[in-house]
Amino acid sequence: MTSLHDIGLMRLVAHGLAGEPAPDAASAVRRLVAVQGQDFPGAVTSVALRTAGRRRDDVLRALDEGAVVRSWPMRGTLHLVPAEDLPWMLELLGPRALAGLAKRREVLGLTEAEAERARELVLLALSGGRRLSRAALLSVIDDGGVATTGQRGYHLLWFLAQTGTLCLGPTDGRDQQFVLLDEWLPEPRRLVREEALAELALRYFRGHGPATVPDLVRWAGSTVRDVRAGLAAAGDRLGRLHVEGTEYVLDPALPDRLRDVREEARAARLLPGFDEFVLGYADRSAVLDAEFAGRIVPGGNGVFRPTVVVDGRIAGTWRWTGTGRRRAASADLFRPQEELAAAVPALAEALP
Repeated sequence: MTSLHDIGLMRLVAHGLAGEPAPDAASAVRRLVAVQGQDFPGAVTSVALRTAGRRRDDVLRALDEGAVVRSWPMRGTLHLVPAEDLPWMLELLGPRALAGLAKRREVLGLTEAEAERARELVLLALSGGRRLSRAALLSVIDDGGVATTGQRGYHLLWFLAQTGTLCLGPTDGRDQQFVLLDEWLPEPRRLVREEALAELALRYFRGHGPATVPDLVRWAGSTVRDVRAGLAAAGDRLGRLHVEGTEYVLDPALPDRLRDVREEARAARLLPGFDEFVLGYADRSAVLDAEFAGRIVPGGNGVFRPTVVVDGRIAGTWRWTGTGRRRAASADLFRPQEELAAAVPALAEALP
């Protein structure tokens, strides 16, 4: 019989953190539909951990070559997304993210005319395959007569990305550059609404499962009706488990996959902050005791700390201190575990 403990272990396998990893960065992102991208260096590490090569350079190359992009596909939150999937995700999930647009602009003192003027300026600056950093693009908008002070600049870049004009793609040193979505992605996938709902459900539950309907509702900023419609369209390509009164949806082959790699899944591992194993769910009780939830995001400030995971559960947080030869990793474990604490420095050094 499947236990709550098994849920966390199966999620590690579904993510590609245990068992067979993805062959490349684009495949790792595609498996999860999208990967949290607020913290860009952490997102690169998260993807690298799910690939066979475990190399950050491979993830950056996928961005430079246009296989993966970074944008705001849902919930007004940055994610890494397979490039070909971004247009249908924007069409499906964008309207809900844009629902509070008028109210936000009122707070910012920003008019629709100014937003559309910013679009004209951006199109002129980037057309022809040009690319610009965030600072340079904001300067273009500002010089064109649309003020970008305060939160106005961020809002404008988000709005232009959310409405399909921009995305973040190639890197220049440590920073990503903005490009025009239509130019950077000449062959997007186009899905009708029913197909998009099925695709979202199928890939989310295969890549994140076992997970619940409320998990996908929260993750995608969607509705219960739409998620259930997607599940109906996915049909028997997804399976169900009932554990402690909760229905979980998953890849039907996942329990057998866990059986083959259970010991690997139970092993200790370190994850960066904002990793999908933590943020990919509305309910984290399968992998995190409620009494410790505040310790992975202190003060509820939205900044998620890197985590220590062992036996499919979050056992604490970890961090780097010092620089150069003095750099060292240490853990803040929720319960005393001397052997695990001693293993953290080596685990940190082995990260991509």
